[in-house]
Amino acid sequence: MSGSKKGILVASFGTSIMETFKACIESTENRIKECFPEYEIRRAFTSGMIMKKLKEEMDLHIDNVEEALEKMKNDGFTEVYVQPLHIMPGDEYDKVTRQVNKYIDSFDKLVLGRPILYRKKDYKIAIDALKIQLPEMRENTAVVLMGHGSTHHANSCYAQLQCMLNDAELGTIYVATVEGYPTLESIIPKLKEENIKEVTLMPYMLVAGDHAINDMAGDEEDSWKSQLEEQDIKSHVYLHGLGENKEYQDIYVQHVRDCIEGNPLMTE
Repeated sequence: MSGSKKGILVASFGTSIMETFKACIESTENRIKECFPEYEIRRAFTSGMIMKKLKEEMDLHIDNVEEALEKMKNDGFTEVYVQPLHIMPGDEYDKVTRQVNKYIDSFDKLVLGRPILYRKKDYKIAIDALKIQLPEMRENTAVVLMGHGSTHHANSCYAQLQCMLNDAELGTIYVATVEGYPTLESIIPKLKEENIKEVTLMPYMLVAGDHAINDMAGDEEDSWKSQLEEQDIKSHVYLHGLGENKEYQDIYVQHVRDCIEGNPLMTE
């Protein structure tokens, strides 16, 4: 469309840890900006708790998706693509979907992209992207990925990821979650059965935030690291979010491209 104003709204759960924000979220936004120079890139967070904390502690306001879309409407955008940086289509993705649907008639074109894990092909791409951060897989060693987990039915994404990791034969890799199933407690017997002596703990989240720093790598007795060491399993910590992985950044770039090319959910 001649004279149309085009934008990409990048929506993430958010984080209040500025170092992590720059390393995982801002770097991904910058990668999208680099790949789509003809589009204006804007930001939104989906976590009300994070936005409230940033406002109270740093006097920093971050728009939610509705606020960002309202501003884009008022600023004369005609073509908008909303790309979530979520891992799975769970509660936060549903929230974005509802907010985007409210503005469907406010733009000539408004398209919502998909998260990392959506179609079968997405899982294979995600596993391929994970390879560059995996340690050398030796005998009696394993990787345990920490997913966030949810009561949402999309928590089943972790089971599919586990099955496809098994099929990929990359070594012993288990997926566990903080707030869903499987839990670390359900993984430990499998590690013992396979005589695993060393584990690398790795967040399967966009950012290595509070869950990774405290629940995974903390010194408290209920942290994953402490629980494994209590079982005489030596634990190494990979404290980097997926947003630091350039291959994952490029997955988001491709999902934006799919939106622009008219196939956001990759149905073909």
